[in-house]
Amino acid sequence: MKRFRVRRPTRGQDGTEQTAPPVSVSESGDAVATGGGDALSGYRGPGPQADGRAVRVERSGDAIAAAAHAVAISGNVSQVLVSAPPPRQPLHWPVRLGSVPVLASAFQDRSLVRDRIDQARAGHTTVVLAQVLSGGGGVGKTQLAAAYAHQALEDGIDLVVWVDASDIEQVIARYAHAAHVVEAAAEHLLGKSAESDAGVFLQWLATTRRPWLLVLDDLTDPEAMQKWWPPSSAFGCGRVVATTRRHDAVLSGGGRAVVAIDTYSAEEAEAYLHERLDSAHAAHLMDSQAGELAAALGYLPLALSHAAAYMVNEDVPCTEYLHRFNGSTARLDDLLPRTADTEGYGRQVAAALLLSLDVAQASEPVGLAVPVMRLAAVLDPAGHPRSLWASDAVTHYLDTQRTAPPNGVTAAVDPDQVRAALRLLHRYGLLSDHAQAGSRAVRLHALTARAVRECTPDATVQAVVKTAVDSLRELCDEVPWFDRETTAVLRTNIDSVDACAGDLLWNVEGHYLLRWTLRSLISVGLATAVPYGQQLIGISEQLLGRAHPMTLVARRDLAWACLLAHRHKDAFTLLQEDFAHQDERLARERQEPSTVGRGRVHASALLEDTVAVRARLLGPGDPATLECQVKLAVLYWSRGDRSAAAALLKRSLTGCRTTFGADHPYTVSVDNRLSHWREQHKRRWWSRTRSQSKPT
Repeated sequence: MKRFRVRRPTRGQDGTEQTAPPVSVSESGDAVATGGGDALSGYRGPGPQADGRAVRVERSGDAIAAAAHAVAISGNVSQVLVSAPPPRQPLHWPVRLGSVPVLASAFQDRSLVRDRIDQARAGHTTVVLAQVLSGGGGVGKTQLAAAYAHQALEDGIDLVVWVDASDIEQVIARYAHAAHVVEAAAEHLLGKSAESDAGVFLQWLATTRRPWLLVLDDLTDPEAMQKWWPPSSAFGCGRVVATTRRHDAVLSGGGRAVVAIDTYSAEEAEAYLHERLDSAHAAHLMDSQAGELAAALGYLPLALSHAAAYMVNEDVPCTEYLHRFNGSTARLDDLLPRTADTEGYGRQVAAALLLSLDVAQASEPVGLAVPVMRLAAVLDPAGHPRSLWASDAVTHYLDTQRTAPPNGVTAAVDPDQVRAALRLLHRYGLLSDHAQAGSRAVRLHALTARAVRECTPDATVQAVVKTAVDSLRELCDEVPWFDRETTAVLRTNIDSVDACAGDLLWNVEGHYLLRWTLRSLISVGLATAVPYGQQLIGISEQLLGRAHPMTLVARRDLAWACLLAHRHKDAFTLLQEDFAHQDERLARERQEPSTVGRGRVHASALLEDTVAVRARLLGPGDPATLECQVKLAVLYWSRGDRSAAAALLKRSLTGCRTTFGADHPYTVSVDNRLSHWREQHKRRWWSRTRSQSKPT
């Protein structure tokens, strides 16, 4: 007996490539796995049946054709064997082909989602309509498809075919295998090639009166799949359900309806945790923090499954697990480990969420997918405006962070390429980009964002944070205060960057955004303005110093927030405490000429801000307001802006006469200073006029 030995590479748990045990294939068609394991993957003859019959591998022509196909997106490597049919055996209906996944423990029926899937099928009784379940990694698409397959088996559907659609060769092989099993054509018409047999099977599906269900799981190449979708069913007795991460337009053509699959609802997530822990006799691990835990996991079914298994293994209740999950040093691979994969998902959560990133990085526009994901990962997962990606800061960042394409030729990144990169990531299901979402058009699941941040090199973090700060600053400067929806979105994005960056935010002048947030809260009269301002000035004093202009400006804003909250005593105390620090700041400015730099607050700006705040809080005639106004006039004069200085001092003199009286020493000193300035101005004018009138 001749044997042909084939090997297929696999990947171990550590990610290294390994070689699977060889498979011996005899001329008679018997396959013997010499090393154990799943020896055959891809096209076979009649595969392992439910009754445990042996696997048969048929022979086509004089040789057995074997081809390995690397699946770029799923990372699997499979062996496709094309062979001739075995001796004819009696066909018994119903028939199940492929391995339908077992439903997960505590599987949620998701009635609302299934209603949408069923509605997508309604009204199409004479043609095959494929319901394409499209969604990100870990949202439960395969489980929903498996539920339909199990229901079809219970209903006695004659043919249920489960196809691994991650590789088009797998699809062709399964179709060809099915053609033999269901006796789709006369014996002499089969066995010519896998493609020929697959085509015969599709024709059989189109003309048979037997009810059937075809499931295409994990479709990764919609273009290649175009010619292998089942044609119209003459008798309306067939159905196709497909699952994919992709969002390409081609998926909705040719009688196919795309159904967007999202995460669990809050109720479904809590119900899952309760049922899953209860089934493991660990109901005591459920506590009052179950809802917060589900929210922290983004209601993602895959993450909830891993988390529940971890809790059972470690005997950790929801509160303790949530504390670990929110820990600054915790990593997803530790909290949602592969060992917690009790439902057979086959990979760690972080790897599942970023499954398509390498493929997207190599697609046009080449080299932009990863840096775009890194920037999106520090923003609010709930969404941010598309306009953020049109900023100069983003274009410059992508220009410097872009990886070189294979040909080594890189062009400058322009807004069109940035837009193309967003759409690319949307098509691969790594983020969502929907114009109808308005100011939250671009979204990224919280766990996907965390996985990206954990994979971002330390050397790149500062560039990412600075870009986020600069691009948000551009938006903040453009959005009017009365646009409350957009300002609320900007606040949540600033909070997200602050949480991700920590002290690094202050190193890249991000404190401007924090001050903008405080003023935004004040403008809409939110009660959170005062506690936010208190926290802000506490951090500013710690990192920048008590007398730093940014600290003093933030304290001015907090005083105004206190006044609006009817906390007048706190407002006056803040102002009074800052008098000495303002004088100190002004003295330093006089001694050291300042250099103009972005983000720097000079004495003039500080005093202008203080005058405005004191005028609002204390009134324009209050002694503290008048004193600060006089100091500002003196500063204007010292810097050469004499007209502004004289005008401001004249206004101050009027206030001093009203508040102190015309004979008060302070009023007299202000009057003398103004007279002196006017005299100086006259002498300079006269000197300049005479010099111009002298004959040359």
